[in-house]
Amino acid sequence: MLESINYPDDLKKLNILEKQKLAEEIRKYILEIVSDNGGHLASNLGVVELTIALHSVFNFKSDKIVWDVGHQTYVHKILTGRREQLKTLRKLNGLAGFPKTNESEYDFFNTGHSSTSISAGLGMARARDLKNGNYSVLAVIGDGALTGGMALEALNDVGYSKTKMTIILNDNEMSISPNIGGLNMLLSRLRTKKLYTRSNIIMKNRINKIPIVGRRTVKVVQAVKRSIKQLIIPKMFFEDIGFTYLGPVDGHNIEELQSILTVSKQIDNPVLIHVLTKKGKGYEIAEKNPDKFHATGPFDLETGKPKKEKGKDYSKVFGDKLVELAKKNEKIVAITASMKDGTGLGRFSKEFPKRFFDIGIAEQHALGLAGGMAIEGIIPVVPIYSSFYQRGYDQVIHDIALQNLHVVMCVDRAGIVGADGETHQGTLDMAFFRLVPNLTIMAPKDFKELEDMLEFAVNFKKPIIIRYPRGGEDKEKFEKHEKIEEGKSELLKKGKNLTILTIGKTVARGMKIAKKLQENNIDAEVINVRFLKPLDEENIKKSIEKTKNVITIEDGTIINGLGTTIKELIIDNNMEDIKIKSYAYPDEFIPHGSVEELEKIYHVDEESILKDLNV
Repeated sequence: MLESINYPDDLKKLNILEKQKLAEEIRKYILEIVSDNGGHLASNLGVVELTIALHSVFNFKSDKIVWDVGHQTYVHKILTGRREQLKTLRKLNGLAGFPKTNESEYDFFNTGHSSTSISAGLGMARARDLKNGNYSVLAVIGDGALTGGMALEALNDVGYSKTKMTIILNDNEMSISPNIGGLNMLLSRLRTKKLYTRSNIIMKNRINKIPIVGRRTVKVVQAVKRSIKQLIIPKMFFEDIGFTYLGPVDGHNIEELQSILTVSKQIDNPVLIHVLTKKGKGYEIAEKNPDKFHATGPFDLETGKPKKEKGKDYSKVFGDKLVELAKKNEKIVAITASMKDGTGLGRFSKEFPKRFFDIGIAEQHALGLAGGMAIEGIIPVVPIYSSFYQRGYDQVIHDIALQNLHVVMCVDRAGIVGADGETHQGTLDMAFFRLVPNLTIMAPKDFKELEDMLEFAVNFKKPIIIRYPRGGEDKEKFEKHEKIEEGKSELLKKGKNLTILTIGKTVARGMKIAKKLQENNIDAEVINVRFLKPLDEENIKKSIEKTKNVITIEDGTIINGLGTTIKELIIDNNMEDIKIKSYAYPDEFIPHGSVEELEKIYHVDEESILKDLNV
């Protein structure tokens, strides 16, 4: 069945039984590919029938759809001419794990972060109205993403403006971890209620056609019905803010989905369709462990176990050290934006449940909350992925740094992360945080230094950032770990011909390069900068003045990171006859591929740097 479906027009020719068979085949196909390539599994297994129904009812050659976050679009890609290409998923030059407008005419908006779809969809709908268009606009958003402030702002605008568009609320009771918060409580109640059915709309249309009394009758019936619904469905949140609420509907029943989607096309005001799905549907192991199979590396289909055992990583080291520190200091609390396990806070949440706060997919709120706690003498520790810290930049500036509050901001997944691509690469954080007054910025060279920096940070009394990469530490082992002192670098190797300045995960690379250079009679001095801000100007200046030859290596953008900082130091101190080269990522968005492949492409790996240095 699957091999005969190349585009949505092929899908429209199938009957319900054939579509059900197709759904089974799609699940099997996705399982085969993700078990080999890795990727987002559970969310895609959960939207198979929904995606089939959407492409059956709507014509996305003219209609538009925006997928929130976008990691659940593998089925969409399969149905829109990319079935065979899916085998290249998340590989270098292969299909992206998220929608890409340059990849297909059926991808209408690039997504990768949460809670953006309703805003983008409303923008498309308003553009349609300005151009006197006549096509449907849909946004598919999960219940987890609905906790994000941007989604709520957009819901408010859509409902008030009465712009015609349809929002599909894909409710699987999960984001990455189980959802929390008041909205989840509301949705839990809605899940238990009967379907707000198609017959409702059909009856209204029929009564409207009765001469003279039709519209008046409809208004009376609606008023009575609404009063009853207020008793049955708590607060009727969505209808109260301007939506026609349809649902809940079984998200794995293609016939019901097609019926309710068809009804939604007849309604001229905003519609919200509440669809109930099961994350990991059809693969029992993922159904029982949806959080573990949200995003996964290659795994064995029979057992669900990873093909490559996961080793110790920076997130776990951070989480374990935080537990150790929290046992000694009752003021330490942890805040997560729905990423408890991803950021290593699983153990902390169990050992200190009253000091652990999961506030949903809401980075702005997480940081504002941290500021409020800090001003009252609590020590909030807030681990957020680098690419998601972008979402809370104003709060870092306005709610934390401006007031010089003691908040420990841990930037997980800093630098290149690989297969998730542009929306998730963490190359910008050093650059944008360096601009903020009062911030101290650190990056550890290995696990031990992360532990030392975290201990330093919880006692620092000022806003402080620790950035660290995804995954494990380099195989390069360091013989010493000097005590962390504010604004002090660490001299790892003395030399006279070249100064290698490096920070974070690239310190190990700097040491390897120095050893290779030594074999070629080039004596390189290696400095672990440690603090991007404040910079250890005194010791770095001494080294530069001695060697007159500098290279900087970092896992970030070329703009405003370590390289820029050192160049400013040279200029500001009128240092003459200094040769300097900076190795970092260019001023562009970095695509998906393995970390090793991307480092080689952008010439920041050990081999490329040595070649550039003519070694």
